[in-house]
Amino acid sequence: MTRTSLSLAILLSAAALQAPDAAACTNLIAGPKATTDGSVFMTYSADSHNLYGMLNHTPAAKHAPGAMRKVVEWDTSKPLGEIPQPAETYNVVGNINEFQVAIGESTWGGHEELVDTTGNSIIDYGSLIQIALERSKTAREAIKVMTDLVDKYGYASSGESFSIADKNEVWVMEMIGKGAEKGAVWIAVRIPDNAISGHANEPRIRKVDFKDKENVMHSKDVISFARRRGYFNGKDADFSFADAYSTHDSGTRRGCDGRVWSYFRRFNKDADKYFAWCNYDSNEPMPLYIIPDRKLSLEDMQASMRDQFQGTPFDMTKDVGSGPNHVPYRWRPMEYEVDGKTYCMERAIATQQTGWSFISQTRADMPDEIGGVIWFGTDDTNSTVYMPFYCSMTEVPAELAPGDINTFSFDSNFWMTNWVANQAYNRYDLMIPDIRKVQGGLEKKYISSRASREKELKSMLDRGDKAALVASVNSEGKAIAKEATDAYRDLGQYLFVKFMDGNMKKTDENGNFIKSEYGLPVYPTFPGYDKKYYENIVKESGDHFLVK
Repeated sequence: MTRTSLSLAILLSAAALQAPDAAACTNLIAGPKATTDGSVFMTYSADSHNLYGMLNHTPAAKHAPGAMRKVVEWDTSKPLGEIPQPAETYNVVGNINEFQVAIGESTWGGHEELVDTTGNSIIDYGSLIQIALERSKTAREAIKVMTDLVDKYGYASSGESFSIADKNEVWVMEMIGKGAEKGAVWIAVRIPDNAISGHANEPRIRKVDFKDKENVMHSKDVISFARRRGYFNGKDADFSFADAYSTHDSGTRRGCDGRVWSYFRRFNKDADKYFAWCNYDSNEPMPLYIIPDRKLSLEDMQASMRDQFQGTPFDMTKDVGSGPNHVPYRWRPMEYEVDGKTYCMERAIATQQTGWSFISQTRADMPDEIGGVIWFGTDDTNSTVYMPFYCSMTEVPAELAPGDINTFSFDSNFWMTNWVANQAYNRYDLMIPDIRKVQGGLEKKYISSRASREKELKSMLDRGDKAALVASVNSEGKAIAKEATDAYRDLGQYLFVKFMDGNMKKTDENGNFIKSEYGLPVYPTFPGYDKKYYENIVKESGDHFLVK
């Protein structure tokens, strides 16, 4: 997930060069006093045109002295080296571990000359996340693990932002390499408990109070290195990590910060003023975090991950590019030229090329085995079903096991979600109501059943039967993944039949196909196109199709 600072076109076309997409990932954050139930929420979407959606798992383990861990680059699967294992590593489900530590990321690239030039660095950003989850019991410990790793073994990636949460707090850490010098420069800021934050392929940390040791951490040379390289020459108090180590052009503001702004404006009535920054009309940056006007729920986080700029000047359903069915998606490339001028496509949080995404929910008022939940979904966030898996889970459901982006399977959650989503991309406004019924029904069921389910799980812990809890968590995880996958397999078939050949078959209030009194299917309706579509045909062709 790299990002150059040249233009949105270069920024996003780099996706073809690596497995995860360039300028792709989105992280949204809510502190424990900004949520309805005291949860810490953090979201992440792994967006790529070539990334298969699956749930990874690394079991807890004990390691003998001298045991080594292989380091493999997440983008390319290239072996980078080995590092010693600690005596113990922890259970990791996706991007959350057994102690409710959760980590996400987004890449922004920054100055190209700061990518390692020695070839000796072996810790890439994906390995930083995984190794920290294997070795950390708190967010602060994760920051130390990550920064110690790059100091000792070198940093093998470009500029990166990390969201690092535990059951009590959440941090944003930004990091970039030092070119020919070993290691990285970095800064980390704790997001206030009553605030929301986010990052989407743009560095977001600017002026901070370096005296606030409780809420600000940084490498010793974060400012001095910038001075030596000519990136900054002001007073220490005016230092901005985001501006020293990257640039912010119109493409990255609109395509990257625009996503965070669209999240902010949902929960703060004054956040609309930051549209000027995203639209390149003002140089007053959007802040790292804001205080919401109301507290956020899990449902709010799910809805935010499905954001497509609805009701904003960037609304993707309002221009001719959305077609007759008001499709809030645009195919790549992201820029095009007309009459010598360059134009862009919008880049929303919800996008077609997502491999998988999650909402981590971490809670201080519950035992770790139950308090940490990763609400996991495959493919497009707009049409996925977020399934709850506890951080104590030790077995990945078959529907979420590793697969192949080039091999279709009716048993794969990723492929069934893609099947549903890709049908809707062509006839969005007609199909999305049917998708919302199935998606919403499943998610409401999973959310509403948590209280009773967690009471049951806690009773197992109270009687000291952790083995029963793990078995129960694994069993429920398998049942949920199968149910969601089966439901979308049925939904995909239903959509294909209902909208076959551009028609729309008639259904009753329960969605059942209507038959005549003699048992035959009744004649379908012809939805046709919207008025704007017909008007554009006439504008383009004049009287060519005029009925004489």
